[in-house]
Amino acid sequence: MPAGITDENLLVGFDTADDAAVYRINDETAIIQTVDFFPPMVDDPYLFGQIAAANALSDVYAMGGVPKLALNLLCFPSDSLPPEAVAAILAGGLDKVKEAGALLCGGHTVEDQEPKYGLSVTGFVHPDKVRTNAGAKAGDVLILTKAIGSGVVTTAGKAGLLSADQIKAVYSTMTTLNAAAAQVMAAYDVRACTDITGFGLLGHAAEMASASGKTIHISAKAVPLLPGAQESAEEGIIPGGLLRNQEYLKPDVRLEKGIPFAIADLLHDPQTSGGLLMSVSPDCAQEMYARLKAVCPDARVIGTVKEASDVKVMVSWE
Repeated sequence: MPAGITDENLLVGFDTADDAAVYRINDETAIIQTVDFFPPMVDDPYLFGQIAAANALSDVYAMGGVPKLALNLLCFPSDSLPPEAVAAILAGGLDKVKEAGALLCGGHTVEDQEPKYGLSVTGFVHPDKVRTNAGAKAGDVLILTKAIGSGVVTTAGKAGLLSADQIKAVYSTMTTLNAAAAQVMAAYDVRACTDITGFGLLGHAAEMASASGKTIHISAKAVPLLPGAQESAEEGIIPGGLLRNQEYLKPDVRLEKGIPFAIADLLHDPQTSGGLLMSVSPDCAQEMYARLKAVCPDARVIGTVKEASDVKVMVSWE
């Protein structure tokens, strides 16, 4: 943490690139504070509002908390975006906040040529039950709760290259809250957790490995993919964020031989409102995974945690 920023009640700051800040109020309650907003990745304004809100709420779930309050963050061009589109974006966000059991209490708007929307979210958690990305232990089992590939799939969708069912699947996963997964997580010995968003699966795994002082081993074959993701990646439909993730992560990730190039690309794919990546004690991983599958059908065991090596993440095909 930077010099001069010290407080014994600040349980999680930004020194490990975690999902949110956590501040202890008393022995029973800590608050989780997060903020996230971005431009539209879909054309439907109501759907965009839902996705952006689900994405922002996800940080609270990743920290083991429950969302309580939310504030809108909205940028839009008042001279070109119709009022009904603005209302639809806000309605989508409101509906997701309601679904999370939280309260939407206002917000702030800014004139901007590119629309952007998201939330500032406050959640509650017991100080002793905070999940961070820093507690993974050697021998832990890695569980991912949602399929990946939303960046590639939404890019292909904009180009008119996907079926209606494939588009429906990616919209469904991006609007699904991580609430059910977090409820299951609360009952088990989950040593570390993070949600998978713009840095991609490998990027967030690398952050967990770095924060925990361990190496993450991932089986690429085990990682769940959204319908149409592999086919689109094979056709070279790659968002710019994926390429930036690949370049940034080169020193930290080792991809073993045999991994199809499209799968390697998808492991770097920037996600929107992705799932939770959990590092789970092997003593309870099997039972927890069975419970997760009941509420998160795409959940998969995708790897293990090892002692630290010369890279943060190792990826094999087996």
